[in-house]
Amino acid sequence: MRDDFAQEGYGVRFEWGPSGAKHLAPEVTCLVIVDVLSFCTSVSVAVESGARVFPYPWRDESATAFARQMDAHLAVGRRAATAAAPWSLSPAALRRAPFTPRLVLPSPNGSAIAAAAGAATVTAASLRNGSAVGRWLAEQGHGTVERPVGVIAAGERWPDGSLRPALEDLLGAGAVIAALREHERTALSPEAALAASAFAASVDVGAAVAACSSGRELADGGFADDVAIATELNASSQVPVLRHGAFVAAQ
Repeated sequence: MRDDFAQEGYGVRFEWGPSGAKHLAPEVTCLVIVDVLSFCTSVSVAVESGARVFPYPWRDESATAFARQMDAHLAVGRRAATAAAPWSLSPAALRRAPFTPRLVLPSPNGSAIAAAAGAATVTAASLRNGSAVGRWLAEQGHGTVERPVGVIAAGERWPDGSLRPALEDLLGAGAVIAALREHERTALSPEAALAASAFAASVDVGAAVAACSSGRELADGGFADDVAIATELNASSQVPVLRHGAFVAAQ
């Protein structure tokens, strides 16, 4: 039976949130997760330092046990970081923290999607490495009708737990899709094409993210540095790939 919601017949597909990822994962050869503020940005910063980053859905007692099992440090909440536990979801905090070779990085959005992805290949993308991820995907042969790629904008959550589509993740996904198109991956679904157009139409991506709801929320909470790092457009050439349960730099 034809599944119209799988965007069949397209090499580059786009969806939102955990449900979108669950729906596309069995249909594609690679799933690209985009959570700009801040999971995927933090992954890019940590992987640049040489760390292995283990995604985990929740920061609770089970996360502590998982970190112990993985012989890794557990990232704490932004406001819970201390000298003894300096690693958190904040990319600015990760830049300041001492190097750790193994880090468990929980979050209910991008990290939860990555932990449950179930696709053959999973990558983490952000505005910092969108161009690099698009280029790597094309080099690996992804993004064709025969080897489709699914780009997932993680989004945020409303207080009732429902998905809140987030501008920063739309732009991050659009950056990856635009890069794929530049590398002759032109079989874009209408959803993917519009995400790429949203990115291309943004004259100042950094200003847009800083002024959007998620950016203002972080800045008002004292984490404007996280927004600044997240909008370092194409500053990173690293492509984090999920291998054996952890994101590492693609070789």
